[in-house]
This record gives sequence, structure tokens and C-alpha cells, in this order.
Amino acid sequence: MMKWSLPLLIGVMSVLYLFIPSDPLPVKVIFKLIPMFLIIVFAIRRLSPKPLPALRFILFGLFFCTLGDAFIAVSFIAGLGAFLVGHLFYLCGFITLSRMNKWRLAAALPIALYSFIIGQQLISALRTDGDTGLVIPVIAYMLVISIMALSAILTGNKWAIAGSLLFVLSDSILSWNMFVSEIPFSAVFIMTTYYSAQFLIACSLSSLQQTKETIV
Repeated sequence: MMKWSLPLLIGVMSVLYLFIPSDPLPVKVIFKLIPMFLIIVFAIRRLSPKPLPALRFILFGLFFCTLGDAFIAVSFIAGLGAFLVGHLFYLCGFITLSRMNKWRLAAALPIALYSFIIGQQLISALRTDGDTGLVIPVIAYMLVISIMALSAILTGNKWAIAGSLLFVLSDSILSWNMFVSEIPFSAVFIMTTYYSAQFLIACSLSSLQQTKETIV
């Protein structure tokens, strides 16, 4: 039971966040951060006493995404920047642990196609609304998160792959809802995929460590 107590608490707090009213904003932000703090604790517990540097990068990624959760409540650009740094840390960690083969590299094609289609719609909507200042940051973010997802696939780790793809899905729903057209129950879809993504990435740490040690 103790083994599942922290994951269960993460799930409960993640669901609870969805029912917290938006006002006052500080309370909403605090409840948004609680699941992420718990996920970081969960991730740390899955690390060995002397974790690989690559796994520390992934842990830093979780930390910067938590900052992004806080910053985005007051500034979209600040939040986007923190998430961008988080994805760069994920990318560094995953690419260091990657085990490339032609089938995994082939995933670059559908990821690139998906990013192009979504990105084209987002850029068109931003220009139509006069938000041209966001075009470059959004393109940069989409490029980094797409490469991050590919780097996770290259590890061959099922937790990292599922987590990274759910992260892409969560951000796609968020950006589409913000800039293109409103999605019913968007908050539920965004946050459930987001917390699930981060939890799965945290889950990947121990198996990534074991895989690397086996190879070595």
C-alpha cells in the first residue's frame, strides 16, 4: 500500500485541482503546483543514490516545468520560456540515453508532419489576431518539444515515450484552445494529459537507469 500511496496522492491532488475556482488566482496556482511538487518527490525516490547525469537533466526538466506552471498564470511568455527550458533539459537527458535504430528514427516523420499541421494553424490564427509577436516563440517552442518527443522515442523506454507524447498532446490542446478555437472541457483535457505526462516521465527514471547500467 505504501508503494502506491504517493502516486495515489498525486492522482487525488491532480483531480482536486480541476475543481478549484480560478479566483483567487494565488490559491488556484498553489493547487496547480502541488501535484508537480509531489511528482518531483516521486521522481527523486526513483533515482539511485548516484544517478546518471542524464537523469538529473530530466529532474531539472520537471523543476523548470513546475516554474512554468507558476509563471504562466501571470505571463504567457514567461511560462512558455520556463517550459522551453524544461523541454531542453528533457531533451538533453533523453538524447544521452538514446539507443537509435532506423525504426525509432522513422518516428521523426509523423512528428514533423503533426507539428507542421498544428503549427501552420497556430501561426495563421496568431497573425489573424494580430499576435505576431508570439509567432517566433511559438515556433521555437514547437520545434523543441517535437525534438524532445523524438529523443524520448529514441530511448525505447515506454514510460518516457508515453509521457513525451502526452505532453505534446496536452500542449496542442492548450494552444489550439487559446489561439485557434475553443475546445469544450479543454481544462480537463489539458491538465489530465499534462499531469499524466509528467508522472510518466518521472516513472521512466528508474527503468532508464537500469537500462543504461545493463548496456554498460
